Formats: sequence, structure tokens, C-alpha cells
Amino acid sequence: MPRKVDRFVIQSAVFLGVLLLILYINRPQSAANKLLAWTEIRYKSTTNEQPDSRGACPSLAGSKKPALVVARVAADGDASWIDPLSKKYHPCIYTVDSPVDHASKYLQVPANRGHEAIVYLTFIIDNYYHIPEAGVVFVHGSRWAWHNDEPTYDNAALLKALDVHASLETWGYHNLRCDWSAMISPWDARAVSDFALPAAFETLFGKGQSNSKLGKHDTVRSQCCAQFIVGRKNILQHSLQEYIALRQWLLDTSHDAAPSDDRVAGRILSYLWHILFIKKEEIEENGAISLDKLNSAACPRAADCYCRLYGICNLDNCNDGHCYGRYEIPPDFRIPDDWAATHS
Repeated sequence: MPRKVDRFVIQSAVFLGVLLLILYINRPQSAANKLLAWTEIRYKSTTNEQPDSRGACPSLAGSKKPALVVARVAADGDASWIDPLSKKYHPCIYTVDSPVDHASKYLQVPANRGHEAIVYLTFIIDNYYHIPEAGVVFVHGSRWAWHNDEPTYDNAALLKALDVHASLETWGYHNLRCDWSAMISPWDARAVSDFALPAAFETLFGKGQSNSKLGKHDTVRSQCCAQFIVGRKNILQHSLQEYIALRQWLLDTSHDAAPSDDRVAGRILSYLWHILFIKKEEIEENGAISLDKLNSAACPRAADCYCRLYGICNLDNCNDGHCYGRYEIPPDFRIPDDWAATHS
């Protein structure tokens, strides 16, 4: 009888030891000291051919206003909502599904690819030496959208209220959203993008670089939904060749290039902008990106954000990511089809 007890004790101890080992190996790792080689786009294209330069923004050189870069499709409808904003901004409006005008060098993209990303990168590439000192605001082409952080989801109202100087003062970059509650995507296959992101970042920032790939338990925080403001100096933190390489990753068809599904490719890049544009001294440590510092800057407190960006201060009933009564996600992430007609 004692022999059976001893065998049970031994087997239990072995099982417990193996279980503890598995738990230890798979334990969540602290991001506090995680340093990533995400300081430079190092993607190497397999082609030497570059798209023709057709993305210049008219009269941008010497402009004293911040550029307003608008990525739109024809289905976004009437773009006249942007016209009144020209008093404050220098509009640069790109319609990605327009036919190519070979006689023009203005406001065209090489392909309808990656949603807003192809516009943002083409603007930077073709206007790199004429970025306004006042900075650049990058937005989508639809005036009304569920992700616009405004009680009526009106991008015109947001852009009119935006305090450009205050937005750039802290990090030289700021997402236009303050509310963090949009943590669920209206696209059910979001997991595909999240799964593809670590390998894509490793490719973009250089395979073989030390710590170029996210670990199993590393988390990158990022605000939805690829609308942001960035300063001139922050854009120039990266070379023209880096932006060309990044756009080529989007355009290439090799196995290392962007996923063919535009939703996946676009969402991967939506996680990238703040990594590129936040002031390097705010997030770098020993020549690498500190994941802890990056995540701290990615999603500032909602109340501070509303005050800084839109002058809406002293909001009550706020937690870190939400001020109750300020913004609510519409049902199923959709505003009614007649919203423009009833709210213009």
C-alpha cells in the first residue's frame, strides 16, 4: 500500500512540475524593457521600377497653412464639405478610383491599394520637400463616419475645431480620436490582420534585425482609425527612400509584400503611423523603440485628448478611454444611410 502512495506522489509531483514549466514558458512578458528595431523602414523590394510621380499637391510649396490630405473614393459622394475648411487648411484631395490622367502630375496615386495608406504615402513621397511647416492632417474622404469622434460623427466639425498647434505640441503627432471604445472592429476578420501584423512588421523594419519581431505576449496599442495630424519635422524623421520602400511593400506582389486583401494590408499600416511619426526622443531608448513608451503615447487619456485637440475641457464622468456623453459607437458601427441629409 505505501508503494502505491509513493507512486501517486511521484506522478503528481512530475505532473505539477511539467505544468508549472509550461505556465512559466508561456507567462505574459512585461513590455517595460522590450526594445524593438522599429526606427527605420528596411523593406527591400524585388523590383527596381518605381511608379511615375503624379501625386503633387498644387501650390503646396510655401503654404503657411497645414495641409489637409484627403483620401477618398468616388462613392464618398460630394466633396464640397471640404471647401469651407480651405480657410484653415491647404486641401490636397485624392480620389483613388479616378481614371489616370497621364497629362497631369497632381493628386493621383499609382494604384487603388491599401485604402487611405496609398494616398498618405503618395502625398509624402511626391511632396516630401514641400511639407508645410504647419504640419499635415490626414483624413478619409467621407464627411460622416461612425469613427469620427464627434457627437454627430461629423468630420467637418472635428477639423474646424482642431487646435493644430496644441495637437502637435507634445509628440508632434496625434490621432484625431480621443475615445478608445472602438475596440471591436466592424470587420469580422480582424483577427487575420492581427495575426499577419508581427511578420509584416518584421519585414518592414528588417528581417535579421535584433528584436524586429513582436513576441508572443507583446501588445501594440494604437488608436482607430487612421486619421491623424503630424508635424513636418516628424515626417522628416524618415528618409524619402523609406517612404518609397513602404509604399512599394504595399504595391509589390512578392511573398514578403503586403497581403493581397486590402482590408488586411490597410489595417496593418493603420498600426504603423504613430510608430513612424511620434517624436523619436519620446519613444526611443538606446537606439530602439521602447514598446512601453510607444504604448504610453499611443492612447492618451480621453479627457486630456479632448481638451488638447478640440478645446473641450473639464469634461465630467470620464475614465482613461471614454468620456460619457461625448461619443457613442452607433449600432453595428453604422450611421443611418440618410444621416447626411438629416444632419447637414
